[in-house]
Amino acid sequence: MIYHKSVLLNESIKALAIRPGGIFVDATYGGGGHAKAILGQLGDGKLVAFDQDEEALANRIDDPRLVMVNSNFRFLRNFLKLHHATPVDGILADLGISSHQIDQPDRGFSTRFDGALDMRMDQKKKQTAKDIVNQYSEEDLRTLFFSYGEIRNARKLASRIVEERKLQPIGTTTALKVIANSCAERGKEFKYQAQVFQALRIELNQEMDALRDFLKQATHALKPGARMVIISYHSLEDKLVKNYFRSGNFAGSVEKDFYGNVISPLKVITRKAIVPNAQEVVENSRARSAKMRVAEKI
Repeated sequence: MIYHKSVLLNESIKALAIRPGGIFVDATYGGGGHAKAILGQLGDGKLVAFDQDEEALANRIDDPRLVMVNSNFRFLRNFLKLHHATPVDGILADLGISSHQIDQPDRGFSTRFDGALDMRMDQKKKQTAKDIVNQYSEEDLRTLFFSYGEIRNARKLASRIVEERKLQPIGTTTALKVIANSCAERGKEFKYQAQVFQALRIELNQEMDALRDFLKQATHALKPGARMVIISYHSLEDKLVKNYFRSGNFAGSVEKDFYGNVISPLKVITRKAIVPNAQEVVENSRARSAKMRVAEKI
């Protein structure tokens, strides 16, 4: 499988502060770009890599230091325990959807191709985006489009979907795009489609819940002084990571001790998110919306 270049590769590896001989985690293996770079500095250490997409296994690097886990990173704690890999010296996660997944029409992630409304990151999962579109209530559709797609007229979109599916099931990306275009502001159809697809993908794959589980487990897994590096691609993810790194909770409510020190298990290393430079964005369009944040276990 051909995957595109890893985003913020040099910046993320530098931020991880790799200690040769340590135990590290690549929570989102994908094409193995970040994993290869980590292994290049790892010495006789161990790298545990996670990816729930079976197609990513075809990119497995032939290296005895690599332990490959075909599972969602929300089960980090269980698998690190299974492989006797705790505590760890650093964790890296490149969130979101891979370029490879987007470029496969039959996966249903992209607005560029006609294909089945699938959107499963884990292809062993039974439910698809088609099931959500055709089975969720109008109110549930409104909620997910508003919450995960930040679509202002989510009620109109949900109503239109319910009307259309009464005539025939909505089963393809093209059919959904036609409905989305009928609700979009003229000239902003492509952005609106992207918001619709993003909302369905997040709901289907439980991405926000998985990220919350992962962040909490990753914090416990880290050694004191070890770092967590997270690359996100939309505001919902970035806000969650920012809040958690800053305050130790997802609401972002900062608590302080008697001396005015923030009570949190993490110390923020990047006060502002690190973003790709102009050259990287030109070379890799996926990098355009990337934001990287780094925290260190106290």
